Amino acid sequence: MNSNNLIALEPRQFPAYSAAIESAGAVITALTTEVEALVWTDYARPDLLAKTLAENPQLRWVQLPFAGVDAFQELLGHDVIFTSAKRSYSEPVAEHALMLSMALGRVIKQRSLAKSWGKKHADSLYDANVLIVGGGGIAQELVHLLAPFRSNVTVVRKRPEEPFEKVGTTEVVGFDQLDSYLAESQFVILACALTHETRFLFNDERFLVMAEGSYLVNVSRGEVIDQDALMRALDSGKLAGAAIDVTYPEPLPDGHPLWEQENLIITPHTADTMQIVTGLFAMRLKENVAAWIAGRELVGVVDRELGY
Repeated sequence: MNSNNLIALEPRQFPAYSAAIESAGAVITALTTEVEALVWTDYARPDLLAKTLAENPQLRWVQLPFAGVDAFQELLGHDVIFTSAKRSYSEPVAEHALMLSMALGRVIKQRSLAKSWGKKHADSLYDANVLIVGGGGIAQELVHLLAPFRSNVTVVRKRPEEPFEKVGTTEVVGFDQLDSYLAESQFVILACALTHETRFLFNDERFLVMAEGSYLVNVSRGEVIDQDALMRALDSGKLAGAAIDVTYPEPLPDGHPLWEQENLIITPHTADTMQIVTGLFAMRLKENVAAWIAGRELVGVVDRELGY
């Protein structure tokens, strides 16, 4: 049997993943010296993957389980092809970001807890200036979702010259223009990878740049935001509200000060749940395993230079 048909599925096996791999024409096997392809299924154990790589120098391809690969940054120097699930989960994450943006504009958290009529308030996405930080699959999907709202969308990305499908008034710019667009945006949505450049990208200085009364949504990684700075920006009224699906640490402990912020919506990393991810990752596995067997280009190859 051709060694390209042998795929190791470690450290845990899931029926949907096994079925996807086998339907692509591969055979799932134990990780032996003949096996050159590994599908890794545990995001929480980069140490175990490091050990596995050290013990199996014959490996040529490793499929990582999630779109973000920040947990595996220290391993990307290995002489193997790493692929991630980037763009696999774009639809549900973009949907979640849109939902959070609308909930902020309509002050749904405050109204759902209210015991009296209160002040009438609403901000709309229609014709609003929306800034998306990050230019991957989530941003692309968001641009399409925002099109019916006639939002003026700007996408800030690392490489603005690379292909990106624009819809309506979409503009794509580099990170060097982030601050100028922040000052003009009513809704800011974070959908970028976590790298050394984006860690705590939103700090006290950046919140000062943001438009007065604007909204912030984070569906990327918790550490893209300095959480203490976020609380200060909310308390000062600089931000009208924020919504975060990611935090540090995760889970966010009971009693953490973030839970007490009246104008902050927290969802427990549910932009993509295991139920959603399983089916979408199975589709990516079928696609990539078939490509590996046929010697075709793999989808979602991690760029070592960019770190995602």
